[in-house]
Amino acid sequence: MYGSSDRPPRGDYSRAGADYTCPQNYAAYTEADHATYRQLYARQAALLPGLACDEFIAALPSLGASDRIPRFEAVNERLMKATGWEIVTVPGLIPELPFFSLLANRKFPVTDWIRTPAELDYIVEPDVFHDLFGHVPMLFNPVLADYVQRYGQGGVKAHALGACEQLSRLYWYTIEFGLIRQPDGLRAYGAGILSSKGEMAFSVRDPSPLRLPLTLERAMRTRYKIDTYQQNYFVIDSFDQLFDLTAADFTALYQNLALLPEIQPGVLQAGERA
Repeated sequence: MYGSSDRPPRGDYSRAGADYTCPQNYAAYTEADHATYRQLYARQAALLPGLACDEFIAALPSLGASDRIPRFEAVNERLMKATGWEIVTVPGLIPELPFFSLLANRKFPVTDWIRTPAELDYIVEPDVFHDLFGHVPMLFNPVLADYVQRYGQGGVKAHALGACEQLSRLYWYTIEFGLIRQPDGLRAYGAGILSSKGEMAFSVRDPSPLRLPLTLERAMRTRYKIDTYQQNYFVIDSFDQLFDLTAADFTALYQNLALLPEIQPGVLQAGERA
């Protein structure tokens, strides 16, 4: 959700307050917008069995009706009861420090505009479908919800230490493009996969990308692609494992990473097996 783009900002940032949040402008949605959301939801939901993790599939109905863009306050009634989180409206990508600060306070920023029909298969910036369908169901899982808050707290510190690039890779390879090994096989839990028509099957079943056990150093050294399917995925065995990995202070890790070269996506290091 945070970051920069070579394209002009797509949302209406004049609506945003000092923390970049704003009210959801529900009245602005057209019937065509709702139809786009309905089409995207139906298409992605049909792909979930055998590809999405059990926790995501179980939580998806908590978003509410699938035939219209949900009202955020209705989702929040259920989300707050489940894990103490709430979603807040933002006009689009926001700077890293406000993003981290919102997560640290259990507030997940959700873009409120939706892509055009011409962008059904690919969109450069996150829209309401990516944020709601891809991210929010996993916030109903208590362990993953605590991990996202811990990430936000760590992000505030990383910003002060000049280490946001390294930490952003951890976000990318877990919250956006993470895989988990279930008893019945590999499954996706990352929002970038779960909201993508093509990358769900690719990430879980295609033999070409590297799938490596998640370690902090390896993930934080590994660059990533924003305009193609990933060449690297990192795999966890449980959400508890993910939460425990982030218990330590990262200051020493950032210092070590500064001395190490970056790793290009899709490249195995000595001693690694995909």
